Amino acid sequence: MKFILGKKIEMSQRFKEDGTVIPVTLIAAGPCKITQIKTAEKDGYGAAQIGFDFRRKLKKPLAGHLKDLGNFRYLAEFRTDRTDKLGEYEKGQEINVSVFVPGDKVQVAGTSKGKGFAGVVKRHGFHGHPSTHGHKDQERMPGSIGAGGVQRVFKGVRMAGRMGGERVTLKNLEVIEVDEKNNLLVLKGAVPGARGSLLLISQK
Repeated sequence: MKFILGKKIEMSQRFKEDGTVIPVTLIAAGPCKITQIKTAEKDGYGAAQIGFDFRRKLKKPLAGHLKDLGNFRYLAEFRTDRTDKLGEYEKGQEINVSVFVPGDKVQVAGTSKGKGFAGVVKRHGFHGHPSTHGHKDQERMPGSIGAGGVQRVFKGVRMAGRMGGERVTLKNLEVIEVDEKNNLLVLKGAVPGARGSLLLISQK
């Protein structure tokens, strides 16, 4: 089980020997430190909690929890059903990008960009109405939302509303490069979130 926390830097590209372009995302990953090991016997589930990034001041309960470990801005848990996989880790152990190697397939979780209030065309991909033949000012309207006899809107009807700002997980992203000197992880493709947003990277 491999895991690490990181911050999205930017998108870039890499080139194969044959000239093929690979779109990549650069992530500043780690170094992180394990702050707690949770077990099924004591906590009800198995997980490793790790801390990442620095903050100057902590609230007292958190300062007590992180005593002698560091002032971490972010804490995150990586769960596993197989507690034997946590045997190789211990509290206070440091984790850096060297745990990954090029070719690894990882899963990345983050918070997508918030796009505010969006209509059905942008939010759900509706194609809209034709712009002629009695459809004045209706090009991007949702149209009918179902039966009228029930006098209510059914749950789950696709309508306009808040878009983005949700937890998104992408699986099977390939590790292209690992830069231990600069704590950089280069993944193939795009990852959720804006620049500087927190990312949870793991491999079961």
